[in-house]
Amino acid sequence: MPVSEALRRLAEDPGFWAGESAADPADLDGRELRTSFPVTGGYALVLDIDLATRERTLGLRTPAFSEPVQLGRAPAQGPYPAALRWWELDLCARVIALEDPMLPHPGLVVALLSPFAPLTPDDDESEIAVIRTAAYRSLRRDVPPAEPSGPEQAPLPLFADDDWWPTAPAASPQVLDEAAIAELIRPADRFPEVRAGSRFPREELDDVVRKSAALLHSVPRSSWYAETRPLARRILDSGDLAPIPALLGALTEAGCDHPTVLDALSEPLVPVEAYWMVETLAGAEPGTLLRRRV
Repeated sequence: MPVSEALRRLAEDPGFWAGESAADPADLDGRELRTSFPVTGGYALVLDIDLATRERTLGLRTPAFSEPVQLGRAPAQGPYPAALRWWELDLCARVIALEDPMLPHPGLVVALLSPFAPLTPDDDESEIAVIRTAAYRSLRRDVPPAEPSGPEQAPLPLFADDDWWPTAPAASPQVLDEAAIAELIRPADRFPEVRAGSRFPREELDDVVRKSAALLHSVPRSSWYAETRPLARRILDSGDLAPIPALLGALTEAGCDHPTVLDALSEPLVPVEAYWMVETLAGAEPGTLLRRRV
Protein backbone atom coordinates (compact mmCIF):
# COMPACT_ATOMS: atom_id res chain seq x y z
CA MET A 1 0.00 0.00 0.00
CA PRO A 2 1.75 3.23 -1.14
CA VAL A 3 -0.03 5.72 1.13
CA SER A 4 1.76 5.93 4.48
CA GLU A 5 0.19 6.77 7.79
CA ALA A 6 2.14 10.03 7.75
CA LEU A 7 0.50 11.09 4.48
CA ARG A 8 -2.93 10.12 5.75
CA ARG A 9 -2.39 12.30 8.83
CA LEU A 10 -1.25 15.14 6.61
CA ALA A 11 -4.31 14.74 4.38
CA GLU A 12 -6.53 15.26 7.44
CA ASP A 13 -5.02 18.72 7.95
CA PRO A 14 -7.06 21.44 6.17
CA GLY A 15 -4.01 23.69 6.30
CA PHE A 16 -2.08 21.29 4.11
CA TRP A 17 -4.60 21.64 1.29
CA ALA A 18 -4.53 25.42 1.66
CA GLY A 19 -0.74 25.43 1.24
CA GLU A 20 -0.05 26.28 4.87
CA SER A 21 2.53 24.74 7.19
CA ALA A 22 0.00 23.88 9.83
CA ALA A 23 1.58 20.70 11.13
CA ASP A 24 4.95 20.35 12.83
CA PRO A 25 7.30 18.30 10.58
CA ALA A 26 8.66 16.67 13.74
CA ASP A 27 5.25 15.10 14.28
CA LEU A 28 5.51 13.42 10.87
CA ASP A 29 8.87 11.68 11.38
CA GLY A 30 11.08 13.57 8.98
CA ARG A 31 11.48 16.61 6.77
CA GLU A 32 10.44 15.09 3.43
CA LEU A 33 7.63 12.71 2.69
CA ARG A 34 7.74 10.54 -0.44
CA THR A 35 4.70 8.70 -1.76
CA SER A 36 4.88 6.37 -4.74
CA PHE A 37 1.73 5.55 -6.71
CA PRO A 38 2.44 2.47 -8.88
CA VAL A 39 0.63 2.77 -12.20
CA THR A 40 1.49 -0.16 -14.47
CA GLY A 41 4.40 -1.75 -16.32
CA GLY A 42 6.92 -0.77 -13.65
CA TYR A 43 6.01 2.92 -13.82
CA ALA A 44 4.96 5.01 -10.83
CA LEU A 45 4.01 8.60 -10.14
CA VAL A 46 6.07 9.82 -7.18
CA LEU A 47 5.09 12.77 -5.01
CA ASP A 48 7.67 14.36 -2.70
CA ILE A 49 6.44 16.83 -0.08
CA ASP A 50 8.74 19.07 1.93
CA LEU A 51 7.03 19.01 5.32
CA ALA A 52 8.50 22.33 6.42
CA THR A 53 7.71 24.42 3.35
CA ARG A 54 4.96 22.25 1.78
CA GLU A 55 6.83 22.44 -1.54
CA ARG A 56 5.78 19.52 -3.75
CA THR A 57 7.66 17.72 -6.49
CA LEU A 58 6.04 15.28 -8.89
CA GLY A 59 8.20 12.68 -10.60
CA LEU A 60 7.87 9.65 -12.85
CA ARG A 61 9.71 6.48 -11.88
CA THR A 62 10.48 4.29 -14.88
CA PRO A 63 11.13 0.53 -15.01
CA ALA A 64 14.85 1.09 -15.63
CA PHE A 65 15.59 3.43 -12.70
CA SER A 66 14.79 3.50 -9.00
CA GLU A 67 14.88 7.30 -8.73
CA PRO A 68 12.09 9.26 -10.43
CA VAL A 69 12.58 11.78 -13.21
CA GLN A 70 11.12 15.14 -12.26
CA LEU A 71 7.91 16.18 -13.99
CA GLY A 72 7.36 19.40 -12.07
CA ARG A 73 7.92 21.27 -8.81
CA ALA A 74 5.79 23.87 -7.07
CA PRO A 75 5.82 25.93 -3.87
CA ALA A 76 2.94 25.37 -1.47
CA GLN A 77 0.91 28.31 -2.76
CA GLY A 78 1.66 27.58 -6.42
CA PRO A 79 1.67 28.18 -9.27
CA TYR A 80 1.75 24.49 -10.17
CA PRO A 81 3.33 23.48 -13.46
CA ALA A 82 1.32 21.77 -16.19
CA ALA A 83 3.30 18.56 -15.78
CA LEU A 84 0.32 16.38 -16.74
CA ARG A 85 -2.66 16.85 -18.98
CA TRP A 86 -5.91 16.25 -17.12
CA TRP A 87 -6.85 13.22 -19.20
CA GLU A 88 -3.45 11.67 -18.47
CA LEU A 89 -3.94 12.07 -14.73
CA ASP A 90 -7.50 10.77 -14.91
CA LEU A 91 -6.38 7.71 -16.86
CA CYS A 92 -3.48 6.93 -14.51
CA ALA A 93 -5.63 7.52 -11.42
CA ARG A 94 -8.14 4.94 -12.62
CA VAL A 95 -5.39 2.38 -13.09
CA ILE A 96 -3.85 3.23 -9.71
CA ALA A 97 -7.22 2.63 -8.06
CA LEU A 98 -7.68 -0.73 -9.77
CA GLU A 99 -4.15 -1.82 -8.90
CA ASP A 100 -4.46 -0.74 -5.25
CA PRO A 101 -7.87 -1.62 -3.75
CA MET A 102 -7.14 0.66 -0.78
CA LEU A 103 -7.24 3.75 -3.00
CA PRO A 104 -10.71 4.41 -4.41
CA HIS A 105 -11.04 6.90 -7.24
CA PRO A 106 -11.78 9.72 -7.24
CA GLY A 107 -10.07 10.36 -3.92
CA LEU A 108 -6.70 10.99 -2.43
CA VAL A 109 -4.69 10.44 -5.64
CA VAL A 110 -6.73 12.96 -7.63
CA ALA A 111 -6.75 15.45 -4.76
CA LEU A 112 -2.97 15.26 -4.38
CA LEU A 113 -1.96 15.28 -8.03
CA SER A 114 -4.62 17.34 -9.81
CA PRO A 115 -2.83 20.67 -9.13
CA PHE A 116 -0.12 19.34 -11.46
CA ALA A 117 -2.77 18.95 -14.19
CA PRO A 118 -4.19 22.49 -14.46
CA LEU A 119 -7.05 23.30 -16.76
CA THR A 120 -6.13 24.02 -20.39
CA PRO A 121 -8.28 25.43 -23.21
CA ASP A 122 -8.80 21.87 -24.48
CA ASP A 123 -10.37 20.69 -21.20
CA ASP A 124 -14.02 20.62 -20.14
CA GLU A 125 -14.05 22.85 -17.06
CA SER A 126 -17.38 21.63 -15.68
CA GLU A 127 -16.44 17.95 -16.05
CA ILE A 128 -13.11 18.39 -14.29
CA ALA A 129 -14.70 20.48 -11.53
CA VAL A 130 -17.13 17.65 -10.76
CA ILE A 131 -14.35 15.07 -10.45
CA ARG A 132 -12.08 17.28 -8.37
CA THR A 133 -14.95 18.29 -6.08
CA ALA A 134 -15.79 14.63 -5.47
CA ALA A 135 -12.11 13.93 -4.76
CA TYR A 136 -11.85 16.62 -2.11
CA ARG A 137 -15.20 15.64 -0.59
CA SER A 138 -13.95 12.07 -0.23
CA LEU A 139 -11.30 13.17 2.26
CA ARG A 140 -12.44 11.99 5.68
CA ARG A 141 -11.07 11.88 9.20
CA ASP A 142 -12.08 10.09 12.37
CA VAL A 143 -14.09 12.34 14.64
CA PRO A 144 -14.37 11.50 18.36
CA PRO A 145 -17.86 11.45 19.86
CA ALA A 146 -19.06 14.81 21.16
CA GLU A 147 -18.59 15.37 24.85
CA PRO A 148 -21.89 15.14 26.73
CA SER A 149 -23.33 18.53 27.60
CA GLY A 150 -25.81 19.64 30.18
CA PRO A 151 -25.85 19.76 33.97
CA GLU A 152 -24.45 16.90 36.01
CA GLN A 153 -27.62 16.92 38.10
CA ALA A 154 -31.13 18.21 37.65
CA PRO A 155 -31.01 22.05 37.62
CA LEU A 156 -33.45 24.40 39.23
CA PRO A 157 -36.56 24.95 37.04
CA LEU A 158 -35.35 28.46 36.18
CA PHE A 159 -32.20 27.00 34.57
CA ALA A 160 -33.71 23.89 32.97
CA ASP A 161 -34.10 25.44 29.52
CA ASP A 162 -31.71 24.12 26.83
CA ASP A 163 -30.50 27.69 26.23
CA TRP A 164 -28.63 27.42 29.51
CA TRP A 165 -26.88 24.23 28.39
CA PRO A 166 -25.96 24.66 24.73
CA THR A 167 -24.58 21.61 22.93
CA ALA A 168 -21.16 22.05 21.37
CA PRO A 169 -21.26 21.83 17.55
CA ALA A 170 -20.34 18.38 16.28
CA ALA A 171 -17.07 18.17 14.40
CA SER A 172 -17.38 17.24 10.75
CA PRO A 173 -15.55 14.16 9.46
CA GLN A 174 -15.11 16.02 6.19
CA VAL A 175 -11.65 17.62 6.07
CA LEU A 176 -12.63 20.50 3.77
CA ASP A 177 -15.78 22.56 3.75
CA GLU A 178 -17.50 23.62 0.54
CA ALA A 179 -15.91 27.07 0.52
CA ALA A 180 -12.42 25.57 0.74
CA ILE A 181 -13.21 23.06 -2.01
CA ALA A 182 -14.55 25.80 -4.28
CA GLU A 183 -11.27 27.67 -3.87
CA LEU A 184 -9.19 24.56 -4.58
CA ILE A 185 -11.00 23.71 -7.82
CA ARG A 186 -10.88 27.27 -9.15
CA PRO A 187 -8.93 27.25 -12.45
CA ALA A 188 -5.38 28.51 -12.13
CA ASP A 189 -4.73 32.00 -13.48
CA ARG A 190 -1.32 30.94 -14.72
CA PHE A 191 0.85 27.87 -14.74
CA PRO A 192 4.39 27.13 -15.91
CA GLU A 193 4.55 24.96 -19.03
CA VAL A 194 7.33 22.44 -18.37
CA ARG A 195 6.62 19.78 -20.97
CA ALA A 196 8.72 21.44 -23.64
CA GLY A 197 11.89 21.24 -21.55
CA SER A 198 14.72 19.04 -22.77
CA ARG A 199 14.75 17.03 -19.55
CA PHE A 200 11.02 16.35 -19.45
CA PRO A 201 10.48 12.55 -19.90
CA ARG A 202 7.99 12.82 -22.76
CA GLU A 203 8.59 9.36 -24.21
CA GLU A 204 8.36 7.66 -20.82
CA LEU A 205 5.15 9.51 -19.95
CA ASP A 206 3.64 8.58 -23.32
CA ASP A 207 4.57 4.96 -22.66
CA VAL A 208 2.89 4.77 -19.25
CA VAL A 209 -0.20 6.46 -20.68
CA ARG A 210 -0.37 3.90 -23.50
CA LYS A 211 0.06 1.03 -21.07
CA SER A 212 -2.60 2.46 -18.75
CA ALA A 213 -5.09 2.79 -21.61
CA ALA A 214 -4.38 -0.80 -22.68
CA LEU A 215 -4.90 -2.08 -19.13
CA LEU A 216 -8.26 -0.32 -18.78
CA HIS A 217 -9.27 -1.61 -22.21
CA SER A 218 -8.57 -5.19 -21.09
CA VAL A 219 -10.55 -5.04 -17.83
CA PRO A 220 -14.08 -5.69 -19.17
CA ARG A 221 -12.83 -8.70 -21.12
CA SER A 222 -11.30 -10.47 -18.14
CA SER A 223 -12.54 -12.68 -15.32
CA TRP A 224 -15.99 -11.98 -13.90
CA TYR A 225 -16.14 -8.54 -15.52
CA ALA A 226 -16.88 -10.09 -18.92
CA GLU A 227 -20.11 -11.57 -17.57
CA THR A 228 -21.41 -8.20 -16.39
CA ARG A 229 -20.25 -6.09 -19.33
CA PRO A 230 -23.64 -6.13 -21.14
CA LEU A 231 -25.37 -4.68 -18.07
CA ALA A 232 -22.64 -2.05 -17.68
CA ARG A 233 -23.11 -1.14 -21.35
CA ARG A 234 -26.86 -0.69 -20.85
CA ILE A 235 -26.26 1.66 -17.92
CA LEU A 236 -23.70 3.56 -19.98
CA ASP A 237 -26.00 3.90 -23.00
CA SER A 238 -29.03 5.00 -20.96
CA GLY A 239 -27.20 7.17 -18.46
CA ASP A 240 -29.58 5.86 -15.81
CA LEU A 241 -27.88 4.77 -12.57
CA ALA A 242 -30.98 3.00 -11.22
CA PRO A 243 -29.70 -0.46 -12.32
CA ILE A 244 -26.45 -0.01 -10.34
CA PRO A 245 -27.66 -2.35 -7.53
CA ALA A 246 -28.32 -5.02 -10.17
CA LEU A 247 -24.80 -4.56 -11.54
CA LEU A 248 -23.36 -4.84 -8.04
CA GLY A 249 -25.37 -8.01 -7.44
CA ALA A 250 -24.26 -9.52 -10.74
CA LEU A 251 -20.60 -8.82 -9.95
CA THR A 252 -20.95 -10.38 -6.51
CA GLU A 253 -22.66 -13.47 -7.90
CA ALA A 254 -19.93 -13.78 -10.53
CA GLY A 255 -17.33 -13.90 -7.76
CA CYS A 256 -15.96 -10.35 -7.84
CA ASP A 257 -14.25 -9.50 -4.56
CA HIS A 258 -12.26 -6.41 -5.62
CA PRO A 259 -12.88 -3.81 -2.85
CA THR A 260 -12.55 -0.78 -5.12
CA VAL A 261 -14.96 -2.16 -7.72
CA LEU A 262 -17.58 -3.11 -5.15
CA ASP A 263 -17.17 0.08 -3.10
CA ALA A 264 -17.69 2.31 -6.15
CA LEU A 265 -21.07 0.67 -6.79
CA SER A 266 -22.26 0.34 -3.18
CA GLU A 267 -24.49 2.54 -1.05
CA PRO A 268 -24.17 5.31 -0.20
CA LEU A 269 -23.62 5.79 -3.92
CA VAL A 270 -21.21 8.55 -4.96
CA PRO A 271 -22.21 9.26 -8.58
CA VAL A 272 -18.72 10.16 -9.83
CA GLU A 273 -17.28 6.91 -8.44
CA ALA A 274 -20.13 4.95 -10.01
CA TYR A 275 -19.56 6.70 -13.35
CA TRP A 276 -15.90 5.75 -13.60
CA MET A 277 -16.57 2.17 -12.62
CA VAL A 278 -19.44 1.75 -15.11
CA GLU A 279 -17.22 3.26 -17.82
CA THR A 280 -14.43 0.85 -16.90
CA LEU A 281 -16.66 -2.23 -16.85
CA ALA A 282 -18.32 -1.20 -20.10
CA GLY A 283 -15.00 -0.64 -21.85
CA ALA A 284 -15.87 2.98 -22.61
CA GLU A 285 -13.62 5.99 -22.96
CA PRO A 286 -13.04 7.65 -19.56
CA GLY A 287 -15.52 10.45 -19.01
CA THR A 288 -18.19 9.11 -21.40
CA LEU A 289 -20.92 8.74 -18.79
CA LEU A 290 -19.85 11.71 -16.75
CA ARG A 291 -20.18 14.06 -19.74
CA ARG A 292 -23.76 12.94 -20.22
CA ARG A 293 -24.65 13.62 -16.61
CA VAL A 294 -22.88 16.96 -16.06
